[in-house]
Amino acid sequence: MAHVTTKPEWDHKDTAFDYDRYTQGSEESQWAHSARKFEWKEEYGDVAPRDEELEMELFDQEKASAGINFPKYDEVKGQIDSVEEILPINDFEEANLHPVMLENVRLSGYTSATPIQRYSIPVIMQGEDLIACAETGSGKTAAFLVPILRKPRPRADERRYRAEPLVLIVSPTRELSTQIFDESRKFCYRNHSCVYGGADIRSQSAELARGCDLLVATPGRLIDFLDRNFISLQRVRYVVLDEADRMLDMGFEHNIRRIIKQSDLNNDDTLQTLMFSATFPKAVQMLARDFLADGFIFVKVGRVGHATANIMQRIEYVENEDKKEKILELLLDQPPARTLVFVASRRAADSLDAFLYTKGLPTTNRTQREREDALIAFRNGNAYLALLSNTDIRPILIATDVAARGLDIKQCMHVINYDMPVKISEYVHRIGRTGRVGNKGLATSFYNSRDYRIARNLANILVESGMEIPAFLEQFKPKGEIDWEEEEDEVNIGYGVLPFQPENDKD
Repeated sequence: MAHVTTKPEWDHKDTAFDYDRYTQGSEESQWAHSARKFEWKEEYGDVAPRDEELEMELFDQEKASAGINFPKYDEVKGQIDSVEEILPINDFEEANLHPVMLENVRLSGYTSATPIQRYSIPVIMQGEDLIACAETGSGKTAAFLVPILRKPRPRADERRYRAEPLVLIVSPTRELSTQIFDESRKFCYRNHSCVYGGADIRSQSAELARGCDLLVATPGRLIDFLDRNFISLQRVRYVVLDEADRMLDMGFEHNIRRIIKQSDLNNDDTLQTLMFSATFPKAVQMLARDFLADGFIFVKVGRVGHATANIMQRIEYVENEDKKEKILELLLDQPPARTLVFVASRRAADSLDAFLYTKGLPTTNRTQREREDALIAFRNGNAYLALLSNTDIRPILIATDVAARGLDIKQCMHVINYDMPVKISEYVHRIGRTGRVGNKGLATSFYNSRDYRIARNLANILVESGMEIPAFLEQFKPKGEIDWEEEEDEVNIGYGVLPFQPENDKD
C-alpha cells in the first residue's frame, strides 16, 4: 500500500525551486542597500503616480496577513496606561491615514489591525512617547511604520553631502534591519536607505550621500557612520528602538546610550521616542526612564512573554546523541514545510549542516551576502533540503538565537528546537517564528535531562496554551494556578497589571 501523507492544518503551502539557479544568483536576490526604492520627483506634488513595476515587486509576494485564525486576535486583551484617555482604533480606516497610506496597507495584505496596532497607532499619532510590549508575530513593525509614515513628506530641495534622516529606527541585527527596511518600502513614497554592518561601506556611504528620510540601522554601523560624519541626526523627529530587550541582551546598551545622549540627535520638543519590546526586564524599564519623556505611554497586549495559542507545541524526549537521526526522521515524516531549526551554537549549526549535507543539503560559506541570500531564499521557499530523493523538497534554515527575535519569515510552518534554550523567554521567541499574525504553525522541541532548568516554565507554557503535557514533564505540571519561576532579570506581567511605576520603583 502506498504511504499517503495527510497535509496538517498548520501546513499552508510550500514552494519548490531550482537550487542551481539560486546558487548562480539572479535579479530576484536583492540586498537591502541596493533594493529599489520609490524615487520622489518635484512634479509629483502631494500624491505620486503609481509605479506598477515597483508595486509588483513590493506587494505581489506571498503574504502573511489575515491567517485562518486571525479572528482569535479579537479575544486578546490590551491596555493603554495614560493620564489622558486614548481610545484604540478598531480598523485602519479610523486612523485618519492619508489615502495613499491606506492603499499601501491594503496592498500589504492587512485586512484588519492586530491588537498592538490598534493600541499603538493612536498613541503615536497623538505625539506621545511610547513603550509597547506584545508577543512576537503580532505586527509590531507596521504598528510604528504606519503612523510615522502616514502622510507624504517630500524631501527638502537642497543637496546634502550626508544623510539627515527624519526617522531613525535602531534594531539589534542586520537581518531585522533588512526586514524593517523592506516593510518601510511598502509604506512610504520617499528615498531611504538601510544601513547595517557586514556589507560594503563604500556602497552604503555613496547611497547615503544622496540623502535619506528614513534610516534603519544596527547600533554598531550607525555609530561608525556617525563617527565618519556620513550621517547627522539633527533633523530626526522619530526614534524607534525595536526589539529593545534583544539589543540589551546583545550588549548594545552603551551604543544605544551613545546614540541617544552623545550624538547630534535632535532633543527638542519635536522628538518622539518609541520603544518596542517582546519582554519587559528591568534593564528595559531603566532604558525607558532615561530616554522617554515624562508622561510616556505604556501599551501592553496580552501577557508579555507567553506563547500564542496558534502554535501547536510538541515536546519529544531525545538524548543528545540521537538528535541527528531524530531530526532526519522528523523531516522525512512531515509533509514538505518551510522549517526553521534552532541550535545552541555556531559549532552545532555547522555539525548539523554537515550531517544534512550528506542527505542532500547544498552548503555554502557564510559571508554576509550569503547570509542574506539564505534568508531571501528561505522566505521565498527557494532554499531546500532534498532528503533521500529529489522529489522531497523542503525549505530549511538552521539558525542560532541571533535569528530568533523579530524576524518575520512569512509562511514559516515549522520550528524545531534541536537544542532547547535555557530561558523560557527564548523558547517563546523561537517558536514565535511560526504562527505569526494569526496563522497556525507547528513547533517541535527536543528535550532531555540536561534541559531541567526550563522544565517547570515549559510545563506552564504548555498548560497555558492548552497543549498536551508529555509524561516526562508531568511532574512539573502546575497543580492549580500557574506559578511562574521568575528568570534572572525578567519581569512577568499579567492582564490588567502595570508593574512599571517610575516614580516609586527605585530598584
